[in-house]
Amino acid sequence: MAYNENLADRVREALVDVPNVTEKKMFRGVTFMVDDKMCISVSGEELMLRLDPDLTDQLAEENGTRPMIHGGKQMKGFIYVGPERFRNEKDFNNWITLALAYNPKAKSSKK
Repeated sequence: MAYNENLADRVREALVDVPNVTEKKMFRGVTFMVDDKMCISVSGEELMLRLDPDLTDQLAEENGTRPMIHGGKQMKGFIYVGPERFRNEKDFNNWITLALAYNPKAKSSKK
């Protein structure tokens, strides 16, 4: 599945002033790494966010969001957000802010 390049460009623009951002092709899309830690991905038409694990259950129950399932198991701290949840800039920026706020606390998987 291809990812939405326009959405990826929106993320790039939102992260333009954030230091240490790199891009990696993963999760059938593009992932934006901040300080060598997965932060935001664009997969298909959705955003996948890494955020505070304590928020995962609450946010994943909202319309237009779903938990990330890997190997049949829910991954705490990761959710998918559908396009209906970030059509306007305010909502889009709120999701980006949530992911960036958690990034300093996130563990790096870099070996």
